[in-house]
Amino acid sequence: MAQLVAAFGSSHSPMLASRIEDWQSGFLARDQARQFVDLDGNACNYAELLARAPADALQRIAPEHLTLRHGEAMAAMARLRDDVAAVKLDALIIVGDDQEELFHHENMPAIGIYYGDTIRGRLPYQQEVREADYACHAGLARHLIASLQQDGFDLSVMRSLAEGQREGHAYSFAHRFYLTAGAVPIVPVFLNAYYPPNQPSPSRCLALGEALQRAIAQFPQDARIGVMASGGLSHFVVDEAFDRALIEALRRKDEKFFRDAPLAKLQSGSSEIRNWICLAGASMRLDLAWASYVPGYRTPALSGTGLCFASFR
Repeated sequence: MAQLVAAFGSSHSPMLASRIEDWQSGFLARDQARQFVDLDGNACNYAELLARAPADALQRIAPEHLTLRHGEAMAAMARLRDDVAAVKLDALIIVGDDQEELFHHENMPAIGIYYGDTIRGRLPYQQEVREADYACHAGLARHLIASLQQDGFDLSVMRSLAEGQREGHAYSFAHRFYLTAGAVPIVPVFLNAYYPPNQPSPSRCLALGEALQRAIAQFPQDARIGVMASGGLSHFVVDEAFDRALIEALRRKDEKFFRDAPLAKLQSGSSEIRNWICLAGASMRLDLAWASYVPGYRTPALSGTGLCFASFR
């Protein structure tokens, strides 16, 4: 029978594909033009965030602090890549969100699974666009679909992509930075994190993770399987207190924390925390081996991303 041998979580922010010089100045213009949701879940703009910034905001984005945090994030990604390689997986289930890449508003499912043999993507680290067909574990995907349906989940499913489509950013990030050899077949699981009105509730995300864990245990093949959450944590305003509370809840396996997560904390980019809530449900029988958290402040308004990396055994 199959075993869930490891679980992982990783942010997939553009900050993680950027040089330290970009952290220091490259995000300011785009954030000044961005609409935000503040720490209480209210819409605001950059000027309003800047007006509320704490007195030490400029100190938090001092060059020496940005350099240190950039180094910490790069080191955590390297460590996570080594962990993924070390467990010698036969398949990796990646829980991510789609941002109008494969799904659009004429049909935006709450939960979906891809069950094709391969998924079209791009080769990592290429300046020119070069397509690649990455391996998927169709047998495991079909098993998950059947098992989740028996557990009461109504799913959207995909077996192939339309012409011109490629895997979304949540999955391409994993291929680019953690599955660079492309040898581990994946199963893409989609959550509609971003777009109302059918975003899965925190309790539903937790239940989905628990159902994935049960389905893995019932998969009849002898296989070493992992689960990865791709995305998060808080952004585009860094909510350091909530991010750190979530990490501690992962450490102590606090189902109530995840089930009752306030919706005000799951708006805008922070909606990707739903992927981590699903991971929490799937990894309840594993222990948090390590987590690295980098509050990725990048402007005087303290916009940015809570960058998090975690490994479970």
